[in-house]
Order: sequence, then C-alpha cells, then structure tokens
Amino acid sequence: MSEIPIFFTINDNYTYYLDCAIRSIMDNASKDNTYKFIVLHEDMTDEHIATVREAVRPPFDIEFDRMEEEFNGIQNRSENRLRCDYFTMSIFFRIFIADMFPQYDKGIYVDSDIIVPGDISQLYGTDLEGNIIAACPDLSVVKVEIFAEYIEQVVGVPRTEYINSGILVMDLKMMRDRGFSQRFLDLMNTYHFESVAPDQDYINAMCRGKIRFLNEEWDTMPPMNWDKPPVADPKLIHFNLFQKPWCYDDIMYEDYFWKYAKESPFYQDILDFKANYSDAQKNADQDALNLMLSNATEYMKSDVTLRKVYESGVPVRI
Repeated sequence: MSEIPIFFTINDNYTYYLDCAIRSIMDNASKDNTYKFIVLHEDMTDEHIATVREAVRPPFDIEFDRMEEEFNGIQNRSENRLRCDYFTMSIFFRIFIADMFPQYDKGIYVDSDIIVPGDISQLYGTDLEGNIIAACPDLSVVKVEIFAEYIEQVVGVPRTEYINSGILVMDLKMMRDRGFSQRFLDLMNTYHFESVAPDQDYINAMCRGKIRFLNEEWDTMPPMNWDKPPVADPKLIHFNLFQKPWCYDDIMYEDYFWKYAKESPFYQDILDFKANYSDAQKNADQDALNLMLSNATEYMKSDVTLRKVYESGVPVRI
C-alpha cells in the first residue's frame, strides 16, 4: 500500500467544514491505500484539533502543522486579499507545500469547503503526463464576462483554461526542482500584481502550458450567476466563493454536504451558524462580489499585469 498525502490549508473558522470534508473522504476512499491528512493552519484551537483528530481511523492518519511566522514575505495588502474583501494567510500555504514536505514527490491539495463522494485515490492516481499540476478549469466563472475578460487580459490565459486552485494534484518534486515557491515570491514582491484571486491567478500564470486538465467531476462547483445543469455523478464538490450551504438555502449539491454535516460533532454549530447568518452578512457577500467585478474591470487597465510582465520577457512560467 502507498501513502497518499492530502493537504488542507485553513484558519480556525473553517474547522467545521474541514471535519465534514474529511468524513466524506474517509467514507468513499479505497481502503487499498493509506492516507495522511496534513492540515496547515493559522490558528486552530487545541479543542478543535482534538475533535477533528478523534474521527480519524486507519488507514487514515492526520497531522496538524501551525504556520505561525513562516510567511513574512506575504503582507496584508489589497492585492493579496481573498475575494477582494478579506486577508487570510492560509490561501498562500499551498504554494509552499513542495518545499515544506520534501518527503513527498506527489500530493493532493484540496480546499476545506468540499465534499468528496468519489474515491480520492483515483484523483491521486492521475497521470500528470509530465505536467507540474492537474486541475479543473474554473467553470463557475467562465460565463461571467467581466471575469472571463480579466482572466485573458490580466492573468494571460484563455478563459477556458483558467483553473481553480482549490483542487490540485501536484508534482511536488518538479515544483521543488523548478523553484516554484521562489518564483512566486519573486513575482509577488517585485510587482505586487493587483489580483482578484491572489494565489489562483499566480498559479495559472506560472503553470500555463504545464497543466493537465481534469474532468469537471473532480471540481464540481455551483455556478455563479448563471444557469448550469448539475453534474450527474460528481466525485468532488467544491462550494466555492459565496455558494455555501452553511450560509444559504437552495445551493446546488447541498444534500451532499448535509449528509456529512449530520455526522459531525460540529453539526449543531453549523446549524447555529446558518441560522445566525444575518442579512447584513448576506449584503456584505453581495458587496464583495460587486467589488470583485469592479476590481476586475479596473485591473484590466493596469500597466503591470501578469500577462504584460510575461510578454515583456520576464520569466513568469515555470
């Protein structure tokens, strides 16, 4: 049996949903392998760590690594904010996984706002075919014209090839050999690119031409602001951006989430969170979405973008 490393990066606010994600993975993964959940976190409480750890049984194991002061080169600047409205260091942790875990040559990174009804060992078994990562095109935004134009004009990739960085199969050895994390830091600290999706835009620009595109079933997302029929047999569901069943009713694929939420010791906490998700918070979500759209429009006017820097001859690609 081979050990499959599965990386999460979270802050304490996402503990409830991490627990649900882990339960779904354990429920559906092949038992012909061993698995190591590796949780990179900013500020999980000891109580939350103990509660999540309690559910994990062989052939699964789990470790928690607090990141503390490890990323002094990344600052709380406007261009580094998730959804354009708040800063969390955890979104950048995935950039450094290859260097932090040299014992692994391949790994899976997944966001914590997921449910996995499929066998995650199949995802790990993806043949990268010489590419540095495998990921799914971000179909949740491709039909939002402002975002699609931003992807092409600012990030510099075709809208249909812009991947969602919430689900990644990574050739960690290639990332180390090619200096992936250092390239990221050099670009960010030299140019401070204005960005709608901080880590995701960099990953797209840096990895273009070295991405194995996965089927949508491995990163099935409720669509944002457009009608799209549900995927019939999703293997991994990703409640991306504002499409959270713990915030809103009638979210596509919500039944998959509630199945595992009901098994979680945090179930009542999740129910309470949803019940108390106020109109002010919902209005703030809409304001954040509007800000993303507004910023995407403004950033298209910038003289310093990932696309323009690449076209000037700077080595952006890995």
